[in-house]
Amino acid sequence: MDDKQPAAPSIGQPLSRVDGRQKVTGQARYAAEHAVPGVIHGVLLTSSIARGRIKTLDTAAAEKAPGVLAVLTHRNSPGVPAYRDAQANSNPRLEGQELRVFHDDQIHFSNQPVALAIADTLEHAQHAAALVRVQYEAIKPETDLSAHRSRAIKPKKADDYLRGQPDAYRQAPVRVEQEYRTPVQVHNPMEPHATIARWDGPEQLTVYNKTQAPALARQDLMRMFQLPEAGVQVHSPFVGGAFGGASRIWPQEVAAILGAKLTGRPVKVALRRDQMFNLVGYRPYSIQKVALGATADGQLTGITHEALGQTSRHEEFAERIVDPTKSSYRCPNLNTKYQLVPLDLSTPAWTRGPGEASGSFAMESAMDELAYALKMDPLALRLRNFADVDPVGDKPWSSNQLRQCYERGAEKFGWSKRPAPPRATRDGEWLVGWGMSMGIYKSERTKASARAQLFADSRLLVQSATADVGPGTATIMSQIAADASGIPVENIRFELGDSALPPAPGQFGSHTATSVGTAVHAVCTALRQQLLDLAVRNPEWTKHKLQPDDLTLENGVVRQTRRPKEQLTNSDLLRRHSLMGLDLTREADKGPEQEKYSGKSFCANFVEVRVHKATGQVRVSRVVSALDVGRVLNPKTARSQVYGSVVWGIGMALMEQARMDHRFGRYLNNQLAEYHLPVAADAPDIDVLFIDEPDQHLDPMGAKGMGEIGLIGFTAAVANAVYHATGKRIRELPITPDKLV
Repeated sequence: MDDKQPAAPSIGQPLSRVDGRQKVTGQARYAAEHAVPGVIHGVLLTSSIARGRIKTLDTAAAEKAPGVLAVLTHRNSPGVPAYRDAQANSNPRLEGQELRVFHDDQIHFSNQPVALAIADTLEHAQHAAALVRVQYEAIKPETDLSAHRSRAIKPKKADDYLRGQPDAYRQAPVRVEQEYRTPVQVHNPMEPHATIARWDGPEQLTVYNKTQAPALARQDLMRMFQLPEAGVQVHSPFVGGAFGGASRIWPQEVAAILGAKLTGRPVKVALRRDQMFNLVGYRPYSIQKVALGATADGQLTGITHEALGQTSRHEEFAERIVDPTKSSYRCPNLNTKYQLVPLDLSTPAWTRGPGEASGSFAMESAMDELAYALKMDPLALRLRNFADVDPVGDKPWSSNQLRQCYERGAEKFGWSKRPAPPRATRDGEWLVGWGMSMGIYKSERTKASARAQLFADSRLLVQSATADVGPGTATIMSQIAADASGIPVENIRFELGDSALPPAPGQFGSHTATSVGTAVHAVCTALRQQLLDLAVRNPEWTKHKLQPDDLTLENGVVRQTRRPKEQLTNSDLLRRHSLMGLDLTREADKGPEQEKYSGKSFCANFVEVRVHKATGQVRVSRVVSALDVGRVLNPKTARSQVYGSVVWGIGMALMEQARMDHRFGRYLNNQLAEYHLPVAADAPDIDVLFIDEPDQHLDPMGAKGMGEIGLIGFTAAVANAVYHATGKRIRELPITPDKLV
C-alpha cells in the first residue's frame, strides 16, 4: 500500500462475511458437530396427548436393548434444583413457571418430553426410544384460542394504553372497524436445535448448544442448576439460523444436561424436525380488532387496537403486538388492549418482529381499508398522518427518514401510475394489484462489553459474548473495530459465541449492532488512544514535544501530521516499549440520549401481486423495500437481511400456517412437506433502498436496528395488493387460494 494513501473507512463498505469461508468449507462447527470425547446419544420420546398424566411408563425393553446406557424419565431424573422453588423456576423474562422437564407425571402439551433413551450410538438410542411404552390418563385439551377467548387474562408485563379519549373513532365521520387474524407460525431454521452437555464435576457444567445469547443462557443454567458463575460455560460459535427460537433454554437442553448427570458421560440430544414444531417456541395465534376514525380529508381522530394472543398454562408469554400502533401515526385519541388466553400448549417464543409483525398486519390493513373508505390514495393517507414526534410521550425521534422512505420507494416502484379502483389491471389470466404499508420497530441499545487484544505482529483480537444467528455480526464488528482502532480490517478477528467472553446481550430485538457495536467502538477507540500515547513517548519523537492530536493512526501505522514521513507501525511501537501487546476491556451502557429521544427504525413496503383469476393462486411479482436504519454498516449484509425479511414476509402472507387438530391438541402438518415455506421460485424481484442517514443520538456509529424492520408491515402490503387486484379483502393470514376463489 502507498504510505501516502489514507485508509478508506471500513464502515459502509460491502465487506464479504469474514466467516464465510469457514461456513462454505464445513469448518464451522454447529451445536451437534462439536467433537466432545466420549459423547453418547440421547433421543427424546414425547407425549401423544396434550393434557393429562402418565398412567404407566414401561422402559424395561428399552433398557435391555443393545448399546443402551440408561432411559431417563421423571422416575430416575437427577432433578433440576430450581424446580423445587417456584421463584427460582421462573424465567425473569417471562411470568409463571418454566416447564419442569422429567419432574413428574403431568402432561402439559402434546410433544412434551416423557423419556430420553441414552445409548452409545444414535441408532441404538432411536431404537430404544421406540421400545418405551407409555399409557396416559387423558383430559380433553383446550387449544383453540377462538373457542376459549372468554378466559382471557391481562398479561402482567403488558399494560393497556390510553391517549386522549377511548374509542374516539365512533364519533368520526368516516370509520373502519374490522377483525384480523394471524396463525401460528413455527420456527424452522436450517439447523435444528441440538445440545451436547458435559459435567466435569458436581459444579462444573459445559454446554454446546444453539443459542442467540451465550451470556443469558449461562445465567439461566446457573439459576436452574444453582451453580456458580465459574461453574457454567456455554459454547455457541455458529448458529444455523434463529430469529427468537434460540432465545432461551429449551427442554432438549435440560434433557441433555440431566442425561449427562445420570450417566456420567457427555450426552448429545438433537431434535427431529417434527419435534421442532412446538418444543422451541412459535409465533402465537392472534385475533385483533382495529377501529379507525378520520375526518373527511383523512386526518385520523381515533384509533382502537385490541389484541388477543395465546400462551401456555404454565408460563405467560406476552409480545409487543399493539406497540407499532401507538407510534405509527399522529392521532390525538388512541387506546390499546392486549389479553392472553392460557391454553394446553407449549410456551410461544419471540419470532422475528415478535408481536410487531402480527400487529402491523392488522393496523396497516385497516389503514388501507380506511383509504378506500375515504376514496384517498393509501400513500397520501399515511403522509397526511405522519408523526413529526413520537406520539407516545411526544418525544422527538432520534432520527426519522420515513418521508424519504415513502418518496424514494414510491418513485422506484412507480406508485403514481397505480389505478385507484380494484381489478383495474389484468395480464392475461392474471389480475395485477399494488399495495403498500409502513413499518416501525424499536431501535435502542443496552449494556455490552468487549475486549481488545493487540498482539506483537499487529493482529487485533476483539471478543464479546454475543451471537451471530445469520446477519453477519462478526463482519460488521470487525468493520467497527477497524475504523475505531485504525487497524486494517484484514488484521482483525472478532470472536463471539462463548459465555466466557465479556458479557453482551443476546442477538434479538435488533440491538446487537448498536449495543455490542458501541462496546467494540469504545474499546477500540481506547486502544487507538493507548497507541497514540505510546507514540508520543517514543524516544525518537520526544524532541518534537508531540501531543496525541498531532498524530494519525491509519492502516496500523502512526504518522506525525506535520511530518508524514515520520511513521511507526504498531509492531514498532510495542517493540520500542518492550511490550508483547495491549489488552483492554470496556463496557458501554445506554446513554441519556435514549431517555431524551425515541429511537425507531422505519420502512415503506411497496408490493405487486398477480392473482390467477380461475384458481386464486397468488404470486408476489415485485417488491420495493425502502428503509431508514440509520447508517448502513455494511450494505452487502444489510441487503441480505432485507431479502430475508421479504421472503419471510411472503411465507407469512401466503403460506405459513401450523394447523392443529384441536380434538387432540396436535399439529397436523408438523414437517416441511406440508408446512409450506417460500422457495427460490417464490422470490420476486426485490429492490432494497437504504436512506443511509446516520442517527446522531443512538450510538457513535450512527446505526439503528435493522434485523426486524424489513418484515414489519410487509404482510399487510401483500394483503392490500391482493385487494387491489381482486376486490376481495382477506383479513386472516395466510392468503390461500380457497379464500379468493
